[in-house]
Amino acid sequence: MDKYVGKKLDGRYLIQELIGVGGMATVYKAEDIKNNRIVAIKILKDEFSQNSEFIRRFKNESKAIAVLSHPNIVKVYDVSFGDVMQYIVMEYIDGITLKEYIDQQNEPIDWKTAVFFISQILKAMQHAHEKGIVHRDVKPQNMMLLQDGTIKVTDFGIARFSNTETRTMTDKAIGSVHYIAPEQARGDHTDGKSDIYSIGVMLYEMLTGQLPFEADSAVSVAIMQLQTTPKPPREINPDIPKGLEEITLRAMRKEPLQRYQSAEEMLRDIKKVNKNPDIIFNYEYPEDEEEPEEEKSEDDAPYARYDEKADKKRSPAFNIILGAVVSLVLCVLLFGSLALLHSCEASNTEAIDVPNLVGQNYSDVKSNSSYKFNWDIINVYDSGKPEGEIIKQEPEAGSKKVKENAVITLTVNSSDTLVAVPYVSGEPEETALAKIKAKGLAADVIYIEDEDTAEEIVRDTSPKAGSEITVSEKVKVFVKKTIVSTTTTVPDLSNMTRDQASEAIAAAGLLFDYEYNNDIDKTAETVIGQSPMKGSVVQQSSTVKAYVAKGVEKFKVLNMTTLLPQNATTAVDVRIVVDGVLDESVSGTMIPSEVGQISYEVRGSSSSVIYVEVGGQIWRKYDVNFVTEKISFAAGTYTPSSTEPATSSGSEPASEPTEAAATEPTMAPEQTPSDTVNIEG
Repeated sequence: MDKYVGKKLDGRYLIQELIGVGGMATVYKAEDIKNNRIVAIKILKDEFSQNSEFIRRFKNESKAIAVLSHPNIVKVYDVSFGDVMQYIVMEYIDGITLKEYIDQQNEPIDWKTAVFFISQILKAMQHAHEKGIVHRDVKPQNMMLLQDGTIKVTDFGIARFSNTETRTMTDKAIGSVHYIAPEQARGDHTDGKSDIYSIGVMLYEMLTGQLPFEADSAVSVAIMQLQTTPKPPREINPDIPKGLEEITLRAMRKEPLQRYQSAEEMLRDIKKVNKNPDIIFNYEYPEDEEEPEEEKSEDDAPYARYDEKADKKRSPAFNIILGAVVSLVLCVLLFGSLALLHSCEASNTEAIDVPNLVGQNYSDVKSNSSYKFNWDIINVYDSGKPEGEIIKQEPEAGSKKVKENAVITLTVNSSDTLVAVPYVSGEPEETALAKIKAKGLAADVIYIEDEDTAEEIVRDTSPKAGSEITVSEKVKVFVKKTIVSTTTTVPDLSNMTRDQASEAIAAAGLLFDYEYNNDIDKTAETVIGQSPMKGSVVQQSSTVKAYVAKGVEKFKVLNMTTLLPQNATTAVDVRIVVDGVLDESVSGTMIPSEVGQISYEVRGSSSSVIYVEVGGQIWRKYDVNFVTEKISFAAGTYTPSSTEPATSSGSEPASEPTEAAATEPTMAPEQTPSDTVNIEG
């Protein structure tokens, strides 16, 4: 069971179930007890809780959404950034992602439906841009679609406020390379027009049923974003209105200044197409116009013919791309030259044939000192091959000669390979399991009762569709199935006592087990969670585990009295130090022989160490064990000084006082303060 399910955060949010897993955080469905509502809680993964970069992104997301208030943007209710845990409490969305919806269609989406979705997204982005927020990761995976057709924009994890730092493809944006704008791929300044480019890509995908640019690697797709003109949508789907095609391609212009300058501007044109599908905008762009011929000097004569042709073809956009490509080539040449120089200086070894590594175990290859190469690893998974086996290599064995430190790309069979859970809700059980198996994942089928789902049809999965998990993890598939004689329905154990839950489980023909939870402040012996969940259909004699509140342990209190040394006849500092903390309520300067004794209170639940200092000397040391309710103490001696100086030092003496016989009094719970203990020193 997930470690958070059944737990309560900050005494307010009761975690019910895991609903999503991402690269940076996990998302849970929870009950906000204070406001009596269901919420979604995004919790930063433990492995990133000390990573300043991931914490920055996480805080950035909460800041970005907190300043937004729009019906098409997910709401944020609360945030917490403690030393141990960081989480964001958001509006709970019961729906699927727009990407899941697109994949379900298996064909282009009707253009009116696509316009309906895009219009909502544009309204949300216009609101965000007006607040100075640039999303920078606009893609259908970050758009939630509700059953009534409402779109909610989510995941502002790499959003930024306008005029802040630029980001590059090394940021999270590389994971969304099919949708990022050219300037974002280059690491240049991004603004609202970058989001408009991504919206254009989404509109293209919905209208055509395919992405504008696809290749074998993310880098190849990024280069296409920079250099390649997308195929006109009407060549793929002739049913698209001409004006809508123009809108799509205008949003996807490589040069930001040639795109729509705001989401509102794009939305106005979309409304025109919606009203009149035959409208044509006839947009014009600088590269469609011939540049005026420049006057050339006689010195330029040898290049005249070349320049005449170039002037007719070049455009500002071409010059920008050409400049970027030239810069890239120069950088590659520079770094290649330095690397070559370094290689020549560092090693005089001769080139050798690329060894055959396919079929070997990667761990063995990595630890083999005779292989002096750098490894670039790609994880895939094939259940028919051993874990860690090298399936493919590039360059291939014997295809070329390489020197030490050459990079060899290895494709390794690994169960740590991340795979997205497919969308199977609404599918027949057999079809759903086949889709999950095709992804290399295993499934656990759980039969449930559900009036709204047809027989033997999948209602949902856990983790949710689109979540990335390793192939070693299992997907829980919840399937509607009529109860037969060998199955039974798990009863609801909420708010029952442990004994009542045991009786209810026995009455259902099931076996009962329980586990105590020490963290939640609920009445002791009260059920706070269960597994499987209520309504699950399981085989008779299956075990149901209840999570039972142990009850938060109460502090215990001990009233103590210590006799002070009678030979201390002048004013000195008397200090009571409990677990290194000075009790200022009773500590102070006094004449011990006149005061006689000092009384104070100690509270705790485990153990405490108490020092009584007189004139900078340890007069008494007490060891209190609140668990066993035992107290032991060591008695010191007090030696008056000639001047009896006061001291503020809280440090312990070099040697401990000797052990002295002491009584072992018992302690009373805090709710019965009349049970006090007096210890005389």
